[in-house]
Amino acid sequence: MGKKIIVAGGGHGGIAAGAMLAENGFDVTVYEAHKREDMGYDWTDIFDRKGLFACGMEMPAEDKYLLKNDMTFINPAMTMRVKQHVPVEELEIQMERKEIYNHIIAHAEECGVKFKYETPVEAPVMLGGRVVGIKTAEGVEYADLVIDAAGINSPVRSQLPKALGIQHKVQEYEQFFVYRGFFNKPCECEGDKFRVYLFFKGRKMICWVADDGEYTDVLIGSFVPIEMDEVNEILGELREYNPDLGTEIVRGGSFANIPVRQPLAVLVADGYAAIGDSAFMTVPVIGSGIANCLKAARVLADTVIADKDGLYNGETLWKYQRGFYKILGNGLAPLASVKLMLTRLNGEELDYIFENEILNADDMTIGADSNSLASMLGGMLEPEALKKKVSGSVKNPVVFRKIVKMVSDIAKVTAATTAMPLKYDRKLVVKWASSYNACFKR
Repeated sequence: MGKKIIVAGGGHGGIAAGAMLAENGFDVTVYEAHKREDMGYDWTDIFDRKGLFACGMEMPAEDKYLLKNDMTFINPAMTMRVKQHVPVEELEIQMERKEIYNHIIAHAEECGVKFKYETPVEAPVMLGGRVVGIKTAEGVEYADLVIDAAGINSPVRSQLPKALGIQHKVQEYEQFFVYRGFFNKPCECEGDKFRVYLFFKGRKMICWVADDGEYTDVLIGSFVPIEMDEVNEILGELREYNPDLGTEIVRGGSFANIPVRQPLAVLVADGYAAIGDSAFMTVPVIGSGIANCLKAARVLADTVIADKDGLYNGETLWKYQRGFYKILGNGLAPLASVKLMLTRLNGEELDYIFENEILNADDMTIGADSNSLASMLGGMLEPEALKKKVSGSVKNPVVFRKIVKMVSDIAKVTAATTAMPLKYDRKLVVKWASSYNACFKR
């Protein structure tokens, strides 16, 4: 039997990495807190299909997915509508979250991955500075490598020794507290199918109302926790502008926390690698992360397989860290600076930005695909486009200062990711992580 790999938590990326490792002779077990039938929220999700291909998976059956509708962004005053124009070949697919899990888990089981459900991971098990296993209610499980796929509040990552330089918790403005529900549709949607409201009714929130075919899909996301009373109030206000949003909740109606921040500075340590929400691999502006973690899973699996001596330490796993940043992290991190700029604005300032086309359709064409991330950032920071944005903000000194700060922050982040150590040395890595994290102070 090959080296033993524990996947802590049933995140998509951890399962996908485990599948590729099991296929190559590793002994892989996933420890998941939920029952098998309870995995996945009762809602749909959107992701780039190329994530599946990166992990050697086939496309799901055609009746299991749809192509995502372009999003239309609406400013706080609701005077402007800016619609994406994602090329058809780059459109993400939309699937039921549970069907995504069905697809990935079935593939993993075929590859030889074992699953232990209803077994919450409680903590890492350390031997000196090395992660050697996990603690569960059933006892201690040892492994040669622990892949942390336990989510935004991972009990593994959050209890690692501080000396490893791995950030334990998300900070303010680094997560969305989200309500998601599907309602009856009393009439067909006329016009834009996917409406995204920025700072709806003066609140620092993002809401969407989307035609989901049979239902109307609603998301309400806030940087501070929200209660059901406030959700109901917002739903009532959204119905004033969206007659296709009914009053009967059909499914969903649940809350979740989604990371909307820069990727984790340090993904690895001796015997440890973080992936997915545990490593904050979502797109900071929109929270989409499934495709990113699937692509990261390929890099992680290739890195582990290439370690012929079976060391799985910081030095050998650093190839995963650098590989992830090369294909995705170097694009995701600057987008966190864009998100921070948006959080500094009030409704009137955001209206000004829309009305003066400082943010336009090109800027809003954001997807989970690495190509669209690169083109989005490239378009925003191309000299002529940048000149237009800065000049467009000159008449509003406050907006001007905030735009200039965003540009400065992006430059600092780009410099920081470029300065990432070529090789793993704990002291150098911890020092670099401190400088990287400092780029994102609000």
